[in-house]
Amino acid sequence: MRMRGPGAAVGGLALLGALAGCGARSDAAVQEAAPPPVAAAPSPSASPASPAPSVSSASPESAPDGRPGKPLGKPGSWKITTYYTAVESLHHGKPKAVKGCPELHCSHGRTPLGSYPEDFLAVVQMEGAGRLTSGPNKGRYLNWSHSVGWWLDDSTRDSGAHPLVAWRTAAADRSVLARGQRFLVTDCGRDDAGRAVPADVCAAFRRATFTVTDLFRPGYGGQHHADVYVGEETGPGFAAFATTLTGASLAAG
Repeated sequence: MRMRGPGAAVGGLALLGALAGCGARSDAAVQEAAPPPVAAAPSPSASPASPAPSVSSASPESAPDGRPGKPLGKPGSWKITTYYTAVESLHHGKPKAVKGCPELHCSHGRTPLGSYPEDFLAVVQMEGAGRLTSGPNKGRYLNWSHSVGWWLDDSTRDSGAHPLVAWRTAAADRSVLARGQRFLVTDCGRDDAGRAVPADVCAAFRRATFTVTDLFRPGYGGQHHADVYVGEETGPGFAAFATTLTGASLAAG
């Protein structure tokens, strides 16, 4: 989920996306006073999360000392939602034209930006960004947020306009986790349906060291809730990683 930006969503949790699970980011997190607009909940050039079989090769390195640090909050009390970057070639809906800004420093532009699959655009509005794989803008990113509209960029960004990094970037309410806080997932809990999290999926989360670089709008993220970026979608198997962990446990990284 994504949502950030003034009056908008919370990383994958955007007002566009539900605070419920993966894949719903919009403009809910706080958009910094920094000039560049912030994508609702997307991310850019980082190694994509791999589907189940190859998760070990795509997951981040282990914590420096291989051991969890001091527990954060009460064990089993965290909800971890995810957000990701859509990839145009994985969507095949009816083409739909969009207008917006051809560059970063712009808001609510009216320049034609091309036509893209409707289902791809729907995911971008939920997650905040999508990588284009066809046309004159191939290789660039189509970003979206409530406060800015559509715009083309060379990356997907957090609210400080920094590129998102797969299995590293995270967002949280500042009253829960401060900006710059590093954390590890020490126990995955269960998924949103109350089922056990697949071993390979949990292993990917447990190997990651996340850093809070993005903030939800104060009070929007809720208690014991963090949103983490898991990279670009890679196909059907990717859905297992774009998930929600409930009853998870965290430790300082």
